[in-house]
Amino acid sequence: MPDSTPTDTARPHPTAHLAAALVRAVRDVLTQSLRVCRELFVIMIPVVIGVKVLQELGAVPWLAMPLTPLMALVGLPPEMGLVWATALLNNIYSAIIVFLALGSVTLTQAQMTVLATLILVAHNMPVELGIARKSGARLRFQILSRFLGALVLGMILNVVYRATGTLQEPAVVLFAHAEASAPPSLWLWAVGEGQKLASIALIITALMGLMRVLTAVGAIALFNRLLRPMLSLIGIGPAASGLTVVGLTLGLGYGGGLIIHEAKNGHVDKRDVFFSLTLMGLCHSLIEDTLLMAMMGAQLSGILWARLAFALAATALLVKCTARLAPQLADRLLWSNVARIPAP
Repeated sequence: MPDSTPTDTARPHPTAHLAAALVRAVRDVLTQSLRVCRELFVIMIPVVIGVKVLQELGAVPWLAMPLTPLMALVGLPPEMGLVWATALLNNIYSAIIVFLALGSVTLTQAQMTVLATLILVAHNMPVELGIARKSGARLRFQILSRFLGALVLGMILNVVYRATGTLQEPAVVLFAHAEASAPPSLWLWAVGEGQKLASIALIITALMGLMRVLTAVGAIALFNRLLRPMLSLIGIGPAASGLTVVGLTLGLGYGGGLIIHEAKNGHVDKRDVFFSLTLMGLCHSLIEDTLLMAMMGAQLSGILWARLAFALAATALLVKCTARLAPQLADRLLWSNVARIPAP
């Protein structure tokens, strides 16, 4: 009789499983990267052209003039006001494109760290403030906390770096491949800008791949476990701490979206929602956005450690101060009740 026992050759080899999983992961990363790049470039390409037109007309200094006093407070050239304004209204990538389009401005590592910190604390305000409003946080306070928080942290970093004389070397911007001087023709300018957009696409893909690897090896989960005790220490309740960690590590879109869902279901107290959103507003996407700004020449001392410490200290102070407010005043100034999803 023939032997009916399955042979080893009938079983899929473990290497085949690994190869298939790797192919799927690469395909997913490339698909996601292409989708993100398409959405970003629809915004970025008009911005690049607009900045070039403004440069040719000599209008950039005039547009940056209203923010000149604020840039002086944090030790930055006035043109950087245009970069930060772009970040406030759009996203970090748009601000990077504007910075690269300015071309002739060279920053020290300290200045780049300050600029990056301003951008990381306060960017994409229309979208991110919309998330906060849907969660029940009062819009006026969230605007002030993001904008003033960015300025205060920027001023602190500027004072520290100047007093200690650290990070005074020129910042190395990994995105820029074209020459810093103005190109001699529109064609060479267009080629240079195309190179910059291509470098951004490559870096977006690399960051997405890195985030997938960090998640697979458990680094993100480890970072989450390390942050949880700190959140409890500053006064954010356990029901909101897990959601806050998601926002801190992965971004306000993820954490804020979870907060909206939990607030509408009544699973998180409105005070914890407010504290969580305020903390996430000051400091979110600690991994991906931090890596992105590091590639612009910013240093971790400001964009990671100082930003995290400042956000935790500011939120802890806010928890203490709001405990002294009358409930009616707190409801009017800081938070409101979210429309609940009816129970099934």
